[in-house]
Amino acid sequence: MDIMHVMITPLTLMGVMGLIFGVLLAIASIVFRVHQDNRISLIRAALPGANCGGCGYPGCDGYASGVVNDGASVNKCSVGGSAVAQRIAEIMGVEAGEHVPVRSFLRCKGTCEASPRQLVYDGIDDCRSAVTIPGGSPNSCPFGCVGLGTCTKVCVFGAITMGDDGLPHVDLNKCVGCGTCVAVCPKAMLTLVPVTADVIVACNSHWKGTMVKDVCSAGCIGCTLCAKKCPKQAITIDHDLAVIDQSKCIKCGLCAKVCPAKCIKVGESVKVIEKSA
Repeated sequence: MDIMHVMITPLTLMGVMGLIFGVLLAIASIVFRVHQDNRISLIRAALPGANCGGCGYPGCDGYASGVVNDGASVNKCSVGGSAVAQRIAEIMGVEAGEHVPVRSFLRCKGTCEASPRQLVYDGIDDCRSAVTIPGGSPNSCPFGCVGLGTCTKVCVFGAITMGDDGLPHVDLNKCVGCGTCVAVCPKAMLTLVPVTADVIVACNSHWKGTMVKDVCSAGCIGCTLCAKKCPKQAITIDHDLAVIDQSKCIKCGLCAKVCPAKCIKVGESVKVIEKSA
C-alpha cells in the first residue's frame, strides 16, 4: 500500500497540473486570439498567385494583407490587371479606379555594333556584381546596359531574353509589367511605361552630345531637333536627354524622323499614322 500511495500521489498531482495548464492555455487562446479578416482570404483567392512582388509586397499573401490592413491600392496587381482589381474592389467595397497596364522598356540602343565593348568581362555573371568593379561594365557608355542578362534571370514570366546584339529584348506578349526586372537593373536601364506609349526615347545618357558620340552611335545627343519638331510641345530636354510627355504625345512620329541618332523608338500605332499622313 505504501508503494502504491507513493506512485499514485505524484501521478495525481501531474494530472491535476496538466488539467490546470490545459485550462489556462484554452483561456489564453481565447483571450489572445488574433482575428483575421476574412477579406484577406477572399482577396488572396482572387489574386493570380504569381508572387512576383510587382505590387511592392512580398508575394500575393503580403499584398492581400496589405490591402485590408494597410489600405494598399486595389489595382496594384499588374499580373491580374483590371479584372482582378475590380474583384478586389468589390471585396473591399470601394471603386477600382482606372488601371493602366504597363510594360517593361529598355532605355538603351547601345548594341555591340552601336556601342563597342571596351573590355571582356570575366567575373560573376551578374550585372549588379559587374558594376561594383571599376571598369566592370563591358559597355563603353557608362549609362548603357551592362548586358549580362540579370533581368532575364529574374523574370518569372520568361518575357526577357538576351539578343545577339548584346541587349535584353522584352516580349510584349509575355511582359505583365510586374517591375521585377526594373528593380534589379543596377543602371536603371529598364523602366515601366504604359502599354499605349508608342514613342519613347531609348537612351539614358546625360552626357553632352560630343561625348555621347565617342561611345555610342545610337545615343541621344540632346540636339533639340525632336523638341522643335513636336507639334504638341510634348518633348523637353532634361540635362541633354530628350524626355517625352506621354500625356501630350499624339504619336505622329515626327520626332523619330528627325532624330539623327535614331534613338527614339516607335510602335505599330505610329507607323499607321505615318502611312496615313
